[in-house]
Amino acid sequence: MSTRWKPNVTVAAIIEREGRFMLVEEHTSEGLRLNNPAGHLDCGETPEQACAREALEETAHGFTPTALVGVYLSRVPRAATGEDITYLRFAFSGELGPLDTQRPLDEGIVRTLWMTPEEVRASAARHRSPLVLRCIEDHLAGQRFPLSLIHADVESMP
Repeated sequence: MSTRWKPNVTVAAIIEREGRFMLVEEHTSEGLRLNNPAGHLDCGETPEQACAREALEETAHGFTPTALVGVYLSRVPRAATGEDITYLRFAFSGELGPLDTQRPLDEGIVRTLWMTPEEVRASAARHRSPLVLRCIEDHLAGQRFPLSLIHADVESMP
């Protein structure tokens, strides 16, 4: 009997302010890496809810998704562990809320950074995945889709 393949569903907040993008610096199994505020979709959440939650946990800022930047499929073979993981990422742009100075950053997150597109491009070797830059480039190109593109049958969710 074969095992059913299931991609890991993730969400990412593409946050721009005054020409700079917010990234998080985080500890990973590959060392210290840069990523968009991002994480996994939890059971019972819509992608938009997951994105708002992950942005808050990783940046201590509220975040309200206003548009879908894109949906991305990425396969990531991990040489160190031998894992072969596929991610399905929903990336959102939106409105950044105020900083909650009393809220600690999620475990593994070292700090948030504001970087220009040029700085993000120049730091590609430190990105957690190629999707970090790809999502920012799509955002810069004006790629936005209405949130209504995503339908979540909330009545069937736990």
